[in-house]
Amino acid sequence: MTHGMRTDTYTPYADGGDRSWRDTAGRYALLPLRIFLGVTFIYAGLDKLTDSAFMKSSGAGSVGETMRAARDSAAIPALIDLALKSPTGFGYAIAFGELAVGIGTLIGLLARMAALGGALISFSLWMTVSWASDPYYYGNDLAYLMAWLPLVLAGAPMLSLDSALRARRRQRAGGYR
Repeated sequence: MTHGMRTDTYTPYADGGDRSWRDTAGRYALLPLRIFLGVTFIYAGLDKLTDSAFMKSSGAGSVGETMRAARDSAAIPALIDLALKSPTGFGYAIAFGELAVGIGTLIGLLARMAALGGALISFSLWMTVSWASDPYYYGNDLAYLMAWLPLVLAGAPMLSLDSALRARRRQRAGGYR
C-alpha cells in the first residue's frame, strides 16, 4: 500500500460534486496551447522533412544557407558554427526533434519533457536565426519559447497519455482520494 501526499492539483470530481464553468475552464486551460504547439511543431518537422531544398548543405532555401545568413547577426554564433559542421545532419536533427516534441505535446506523453524540448528548440532559434529581429517582438521564436514555459511547468494534466498512465498507476497501487 502506498502512503504519501497527493501531488496532482486536479480533483477528479468522482463524487459528482458541483463544479462551475470556471473550474472546468481552469482544468482545460492548457489544452488549446498544447494543441496549437503540438500541431505546429508536427507541421514544422514534416515540412522540413518533405522539402528537398531544405535538407541540403547549400543552395537556395537550404538549412546551410539559412545558417550562413544568420551567423553574423546571431547572439551565439558558436551554435551556428557547430551546426555548420554538418548542416544536413543538423537539419534532420531539428526536423525529427520538432516531430517528437509535437507528437509528445499533442498526445500528452512525457509532456514536460516534450515541452522542455520545444522550449530548447525555440530558445536556440531565438539565439540564432531570429536574434536580429528589430524590434525583438517581430521574431516569433521568443513568443514560442514563452508559450512552452507553462507546459514545462504544468505538463499535460488533462486529456493526455500522461494522465491516463498516472490514473492507471494509482489504480494498481490501490488508489487514494
